[in-house]
Amino acid sequence: MAIWLTENSKIIVQGMTGGEGTKHTRRMLASGARVVGGVNARKAGTVHEGLPVFGTVKEAMEQTGADVSVVFVPPAFTKDAVIEAIDAGIPLCVVITEGVPVHDTTAFWAYAVSKGNKTRIIGPNCPGIASPGASNAGIIPADITTAGRIGLVSKSGTLTYQLMYELRDFGFSTAVGIGGDPVIGTTHIDALQAFQEDPGTDAIVMIGEIGGDAEERAAAYIEQHVTKPVVAYVAGFTAPEGKTMGHAGAIVSGSAGTAQAKKEALEKVGVRVGKTPSETARLMREIMQSR
Repeated sequence: MAIWLTENSKIIVQGMTGGEGTKHTRRMLASGARVVGGVNARKAGTVHEGLPVFGTVKEAMEQTGADVSVVFVPPAFTKDAVIEAIDAGIPLCVVITEGVPVHDTTAFWAYAVSKGNKTRIIGPNCPGIASPGASNAGIIPADITTAGRIGLVSKSGTLTYQLMYELRDFGFSTAVGIGGDPVIGTTHIDALQAFQEDPGTDAIVMIGEIGGDAEERAAAYIEQHVTKPVVAYVAGFTAPEGKTMGHAGAIVSGSAGTAQAKKEALEKVGVRVGKTPSETARLMREIMQSR
């Protein structure tokens, strides 16, 4: 089992003919993901990497049955690309692009809500989603872990990869990189709910980072709704106050958004929090070995 992305998912790539789109389309195909086409209005009717290129998301869905779009377009055009995907009614839109203006993300997220939230948005500025052994939508390496029964939700791309690798002997049902921008589509809570409901997931790793209150809100949700064991890591314990660290959303102001405050909120509801990514992996290994 997996959440949101399965072996039956049919993927199209918006921006497939660009450099990044081409590279990662090849990689997704090599991993066994069912990539069925691309979208580029200027190159509609051509073939790229052995796949048809369509003029619109709507046309691609009608011709291929696609239910997932991965967006590899420049930041200036990302809002229009996502709105096009929403208008077409695609169930899952994975926005890899980094540097999307927050105003644009807010606009396309609000647009998705106004259309009844029929399109789940993951990202932007994220590595995507991978269900090992089943499918891979985005830039998560396909060969660093195995299929298993751990669910992973993470703000950080590189820490997603590290935890997947360190726990490769147990494997993952699905790993979701939600991105670290101030405004994102899918949240920790969305993934926690899905993993809680997924019979193929036994335990959950949650990776957060300084800035905002997403982890505190996730802790409150865990206390009320999650019965499966959760371990967590919060990046940024040594970050200086008032300085943006990496992701645009990772900024601390006073006591709000600090790693220590997030750690305390999570531990208060029974989540074990590692001091390092490797310690977090060890905590999860202990849970899986005891089952």
